[in-house]
Amino acid sequence: MSDDSTTRQVGARTVPIPSHLSAHAQFFLGIERTDTYPALDDHDGWRAARAAGNALRLGAYGPMAAAIDAEVEEITVGPVPVYVVTPVGIEPDDDRVFLDVHGGALTVGNGAVCRATGILATRYSGVTTWAVDYRLPPEHPFPTPLDDCLAVYEALLETHAPGRIILGGLSAGANLVAATILKARDAGLPMPAAAVLLSPHLDLTESGDTFHTNMGIDNVLSVSPMPASLLYANGHDLADPHLSPLFGDFTKGFPPTLLTAGTRDLFLSNSARMHRALRTAGIEAELHVMEAAPHAGFLGAPEDLELLADVRRFVDAQWQ
Repeated sequence: MSDDSTTRQVGARTVPIPSHLSAHAQFFLGIERTDTYPALDDHDGWRAARAAGNALRLGAYGPMAAAIDAEVEEITVGPVPVYVVTPVGIEPDDDRVFLDVHGGALTVGNGAVCRATGILATRYSGVTTWAVDYRLPPEHPFPTPLDDCLAVYEALLETHAPGRIILGGLSAGANLVAATILKARDAGLPMPAAAVLLSPHLDLTESGDTFHTNMGIDNVLSVSPMPASLLYANGHDLADPHLSPLFGDFTKGFPPTLLTAGTRDLFLSNSARMHRALRTAGIEAELHVMEAAPHAGFLGAPEDLELLADVRRFVDAQWQ
């Protein structure tokens, strides 16, 4: 942070914090953080980083989730824990389900954090929400997390019509949502009604423009998440569409999709390129870009709430 609270110093650049943003958003943009990652073979270091990352996320998400009136039941699908979150007021015969996949760089976000983010997802799902507590590396690298998500989707298909299921996720969760849909499609399973990809981590190869132009500008993703991607991939080709869904073949089918990003988001290129790939394949897709937002938004600013209202509008329109 520079001496002037209305700017940030990024290397030799002085980057203004826009005055037209809410006070919450301006404050959030002034926060400085620097991520670090353990060596790939330091599994104890990754477990410690997971614990620290979960504590940080729970401190942010926990109070927000506690303010939402919902019942939470924990079930299992095979070895996979699932938090079933039912907002107060849902009618007993409402069979719609939103399958939420948590973020966390494919290495963080399980347990209590998954529970909290599942509760928060009801703000834009509006229906019973299944939060998938997929297993994580280093103990469970690719393809286990993807297989866990697919298993939960298959379990929902046993009791729900596909048009009554929508998949959504933030960041790494959006990666797993898109990869789950591609894998389900290629296995001959029916497509869900829609996909919600929030600030998605869709290209583990980091080939997009904003991986360079927004590096250092994004104060949430302060460094490349490549070490986490390599740990997750476990030696597999990062360009595999099940690892980087951006490179999937969407001409074979994909559901209507909403994508979000911010102009300071390191993953802005992911959303922009995925939007074009889907539209080129004739898939209905919406792209919403928030002014000055870093990765995943401003953590509860009025701008975030406006975007969540648009996500809810999209979701409400997609049920079949």
